[in-house]
Amino acid sequence: MKQASSIHALEKSTVKKTMKRILPFILLLYVVAFLDRINLGFAALQMNADLSLTAETFGLLSGLFFISYFLFEVPSNLILHKVGARLWIARIMITWGIVVICTGFIQSASHLYILRFLLGAAEAGFVPGIILYLTYWFRARERGKATALFFVALPVSGLIGAPLSTWIMDNISWNGLAGWRWMFIMEGIPAVILGIVVLFYLTNKPANAKWLTKAEKTWLEGELEKERQVSAKVNKTSYTGMLKDSKLWKLSLFNIAGFIAVNALSYWMPTIIKSLSSSSTTNLQIGWLAMIPSIIAIPSILFTGWNADRTNSHKLHLGICVSVAMIGFIGCSFATTVPLMVLMLSITSAGLYGISGTFYAYLTFFFSESTAPAGIALVSTLSSLGGFVGPMIMGVFNFTQAMYIIAAFLLVSLITLFSIKIVKNDQKDVGALEIPN
Repeated sequence: MKQASSIHALEKSTVKKTMKRILPFILLLYVVAFLDRINLGFAALQMNADLSLTAETFGLLSGLFFISYFLFEVPSNLILHKVGARLWIARIMITWGIVVICTGFIQSASHLYILRFLLGAAEAGFVPGIILYLTYWFRARERGKATALFFVALPVSGLIGAPLSTWIMDNISWNGLAGWRWMFIMEGIPAVILGIVVLFYLTNKPANAKWLTKAEKTWLEGELEKERQVSAKVNKTSYTGMLKDSKLWKLSLFNIAGFIAVNALSYWMPTIIKSLSSSSTTNLQIGWLAMIPSIIAIPSILFTGWNADRTNSHKLHLGICVSVAMIGFIGCSFATTVPLMVLMLSITSAGLYGISGTFYAYLTFFFSESTAPAGIALVSTLSSLGGFVGPMIMGVFNFTQAMYIIAAFLLVSLITLFSIKIVKNDQKDVGALEIPN
């Protein structure tokens, strides 16, 4: 009894220390990353006129990021697994920060095409790299919480970025540079600074953690090793076997629709709100309105991730979130006023962002230690095609058509999800780890 109590205390202290040390920091990194990815949507309020960009051109520019992201994501994650997260995440952040700063000095659409492609290449591997990194530190039973907190960065970046980006655009025009240029410059600098901080702060694996005691390191490594052994028995351990497994492709198809939807929303939300607003509405006011869906998304991500872990029902939670997002997109097609549109966008955000953290925790259950670096990156890579398609749909089709097309993609996603079969593992030594069937 005394030994069980001692182990419980050790477990509690180790998990608490690990969460406090890692999760707030990677949340901050992703806030900066996603802000630098979507600030193009706010820049469009001024930039499109300055560079004479059409809706179709802007849609292509918004999606171009994901083409290079697609090409470089798997190699990036394999390198991260080999050289360690600390060095590779630092490289990713510093290079993408430099690209964003350079965007403030572009003179034509051609320059923007080049830099958006380079931004995708620079940032490729960041999200799957962090997801892989979390598997080095958190057991399956905590992974939903960990990934949920990481993906809170998506709405938080909107929450911060909407008023910040629009305020910079409306109030800063130093040295004759337009506000949208200063927005890119000022929002790119934090990525470079944090990239340098990563080199000193991030710890690659528990064995290297000076902030854990020897007993805590031993316990955590032991727990994670138990899960790896169980995962190796039920998941493919070779790349060939992984590629032949239908679950890999189903997971990718499921997430492609999510990427289509969330990126269409992220890049076009300011323009959607502006289209229904009066001509006297300022960019800053649009920014405040764009904050509301982000505020709604935060509790959705946290509750879904926490409750999926608590009930060990990630699949059910994902299905509910997809359904809510579908309802939101269909509702957007009927909205003709700003208040109603913001309400529908909020419902949509609650569903879409609720998917994010839970899906990436769910995804990790389907790979062994040997296939996880490539497998997680491959699903994310294929999903990034949706990031290219989503903004393009909004640029090519009229608004109502676009909303129905995205809702249709989500319906395909929902059907795909429930075709993936899993069984629960009841072995006490690995807790509530879900095992693919």
